[in-house]
Amino acid sequence: MADQPQHSDMLKKQPFWFRTLNKALRFSQKVGEKNRLDKDDLIRSARKATGLKDLGSDYRDEPLERLILSINEEAHLHPVGSFISKQRLINLLCNRLRAEEMFRRYPDILQLPLSPAWIIIGLQRTGTTKLQRLLAADPDHRILKSWEAINPAPWNVKPGSRDKRIAVAQMSVRAVKLMAPGFFSIHPIGPELPEEDILLLDVSFLSTTPEATMNVPSYAAWLEKTDQSAAYAYEVKLLKLLQWQNPGKRWILKSPHHLEFPELIEKHFGEVHFLWTHRTVYESIPSFLSMVASSRLIFSDQFDLTTLSRHWLRKSGYMLEKMMEFRKKPHNEEKFTDIFYEEAVRDPMPGLTRIYGKNGGLSSDLKRRFEQADQQNPFRKYGVHTYSLNDFGLTEKDIDAVTNTYREFLISLNHLRGLSKK
Repeated sequence: MADQPQHSDMLKKQPFWFRTLNKALRFSQKVGEKNRLDKDDLIRSARKATGLKDLGSDYRDEPLERLILSINEEAHLHPVGSFISKQRLINLLCNRLRAEEMFRRYPDILQLPLSPAWIIIGLQRTGTTKLQRLLAADPDHRILKSWEAINPAPWNVKPGSRDKRIAVAQMSVRAVKLMAPGFFSIHPIGPELPEEDILLLDVSFLSTTPEATMNVPSYAAWLEKTDQSAAYAYEVKLLKLLQWQNPGKRWILKSPHHLEFPELIEKHFGEVHFLWTHRTVYESIPSFLSMVASSRLIFSDQFDLTTLSRHWLRKSGYMLEKMMEFRKKPHNEEKFTDIFYEEAVRDPMPGLTRIYGKNGGLSSDLKRRFEQADQQNPFRKYGVHTYSLNDFGLTEKDIDAVTNTYREFLISLNHLRGLSKK
């Protein structure tokens, strides 16, 4: 490992008002008082907010209980982080309650066939977001917008009125800008922009979102050994609910989380094609660690960068291994199209041509749409994201130790790509 990273340097990135507010809130708390989460209290709050009772016959308490225990005992949330966490968990329960009510009122929703999907996978910070937002320019594509990901189940919306879910998403974006002003140079977000469908897995409390935003090692360890079928099955229900609200010919979904669960994607999603984005791990891993550290500042000022980096370094290698094992199985190679980060940044058209070459071809109209979308979202539009391995006490040898098989695989892909150009 390299020199130990300095946690104090990260804390300086918190806005002054944010640090001051947390300090004031801590001072106002009674001595020894803790903001502890309670499952029954969260469920009561969600039921009161929605006026609904049914969480669904496939709802299970254990994932939420495991997450709450880990947050209470390990996350060391500051007051603002504690408030955000509580409200977010309540909102997830509200989403489940509203979704179940929609399924009760309109049972035909669950009879809808799920549209075919292109699933964008790849480690974090490998160009997954750029690819998703380019593909959103195809009018045949159904994207998951940020406001839908936050609240997939509709509220009572009167005809002609503005959906309150959009306003909620706008407030969330403004809050992130205030609490972590540098976050947008890492991962720009917006209510109408495409978002990761991992947020739909969150509704079942089975996803890696918590470990990306908080220190929850016991929950993360339990999650990795737990069957995720229930989360993917419920995501399909939510996707059908979203289709019912706004149909589309093909879903464009993306999340690095899916690297770990390709078999479940095929089992529950049906007709899928994987778009695997690639970038040198010496850049993608420290870039993601920088993103995680920025996210964690929103929730806690007591986390260890060395622990964070070791956790996600191992996790990154593990996820890559899972997807490579799946790809090696008979007849699975044809289910993949590879997209290379350097190529996508310089000129995304070759990668898009490869994708559409396996799916009917790229028309001149689509090419024009993609070129316009690329021009409207140039590289580093929201600023420069600076980071280094040394920021997290890592060396290239540390990365080599967990990604050797993937790096060899990437070399072979690049070799084949070079041959195909000749």
